[in-house]
Amino acid sequence: MAREPKVLTFDVVGTLIDFEKGMLDYLRAACGPAAAAHDDDTILAHYRRTRGNAKPKRFPDDLERVYHEICGPLGLPQSDEIARGFTQSIKDWPAFPDSVEALKRLARRYKLVAMTNAQRWSLDHMEKTLGSPFHDSVTVDDALVEKPNPLYFAFARGRLSRDGVNRPDILHVAQSQYHDIGVARQLGYTVCWIERRQGQKGTGGTLEAEFTQPDYHFATLAQLADLAESGGLVMKTDD
Repeated sequence: MAREPKVLTFDVVGTLIDFEKGMLDYLRAACGPAAAAHDDDTILAHYRRTRGNAKPKRFPDDLERVYHEICGPLGLPQSDEIARGFTQSIKDWPAFPDSVEALKRLARRYKLVAMTNAQRWSLDHMEKTLGSPFHDSVTVDDALVEKPNPLYFAFARGRLSRDGVNRPDILHVAQSQYHDIGVARQLGYTVCWIERRQGQKGTGGTLEAEFTQPDYHFATLAQLADLAESGGLVMKTDD
């Protein structure tokens, strides 16, 4: 018998918060003509490769290192102040236009839980931007690893199990094939891919990954809320 999920777990950065716009807006404002010399895809490609390298600090504290590594190749100012500001810019990163309202709609039906690779201090800011929709949250400070490490999902699952929630009760919602969709599907979760870059070339600021077919696939979170309200959002796994 088809049944609805009990809990929706969400990636935050890239799924609910438009980190690409937030980063680009900051760099263009802080670096002026030097940043204006490059299109968005060029800046995001340098970010993607550099962030994907060794990560001595947790995100977004690691953005200070990232700035120092990309400023040379991009001809941006060598500035400790701008690098520190890059990290702090997360406080101003915008939500996607549909995120706040769609989360309100979904929260009427399900328990919403954030699962982010970001640190707790930054999630506090992003959660306010999103209208404080979450019933619970897991950060990299809690799990001590980043997605796509399966240990992150194991930690989150253990946390939810205290409330009697098991894996077949959880629908995982995310935009990153690399960080979320692939590993969650391998672990047996029902997954929903929010393809925020639908119609755009490349993967922007997100690492490339082998494509994983999701159970649900939408371009916006509003479309997921529409399906939920129609009664059509059902779980695909039972064990």
